[in-house]
Amino acid sequence: MNRRDFIKASSPILALLANGQIVQATEGILADWKKKKLVLRFAVASDGHYGQPNTAYQQYSTDLVDRINAVHSKTPFNFAMINGDIVHDDKKYFPEIKSILDKLNMKYYVSQGNHDHIDAAGWESIWNMPTNLSFTIRKTSFLIGTSSDESGKYLCPDIEWFTKELEKHQSQKNIFIFIHINPAKLTPHAVDCKEWTVLLKKYPNVRAVFNGHDHDHDSIKVHEGINYIFDAHYGGNWGTNYRGFRVVELYSDNSIVSYILDPVNRLNNVEMKQERNEVVRTES
Repeated sequence: MNRRDFIKASSPILALLANGQIVQATEGILADWKKKKLVLRFAVASDGHYGQPNTAYQQYSTDLVDRINAVHSKTPFNFAMINGDIVHDDKKYFPEIKSILDKLNMKYYVSQGNHDHIDAAGWESIWNMPTNLSFTIRKTSFLIGTSSDESGKYLCPDIEWFTKELEKHQSQKNIFIFIHINPAKLTPHAVDCKEWTVLLKKYPNVRAVFNGHDHDHDSIKVHEGINYIFDAHYGGNWGTNYRGFRVVELYSDNSIVSYILDPVNRLNNVEMKQERNEVVRTES
């Protein structure tokens, strides 16, 4: 589906303003959006639960890779992010799922979820990256943090590490954060990390925090001025009635467009203005 077809097929676009009011977007917003230059594009998927009994986990993971590669072939991604619960409780599955994810036709990153039962050294030996990691593409920085440990305990992000990284990247135009478990207690299965909220409020260039974990959540939730973006699941035995992944596009005016593919239809389309909390949304 190209952008023209998508705009015709979408339900009305709504704007979520800073004061919480939701208004329907105008034709002018749509016209302006079509003129924007794409600067950065990435895919986010979570909760594959490779190895979970009585699930088609191999098929789910192969489907994800095939779908992302197909979309990438038309409009390339800068990278893909697999945001936790890559396996289901048994580290013996890591080599097998890695061999599948290695078929992605772009660079990819991973975060540790509560079902990824492995210690930090083991994680790094498999993925060749630490459990806490940062990288930069042009004027945008990306911070990846663990939210669990080898036992599967729900943890707050490493505040000391994030404090250092946020300070280091404070001059960047944008910061995106990836953490498997929501740290703002926005869902029943989230954790309540008050230090986290206080820390992020100091850095207005934090544009969004991407969370997995909650298979039945695929929306944007705003807390203390921060956008928390969920992408449901691509595996596992519960959650939304589809398995898919989220696409995120950053444009030259620093606005963001995001939607979920299921596997080829766009769902939960969102355009976020640069000002915090101002969101333009369409939902299929």
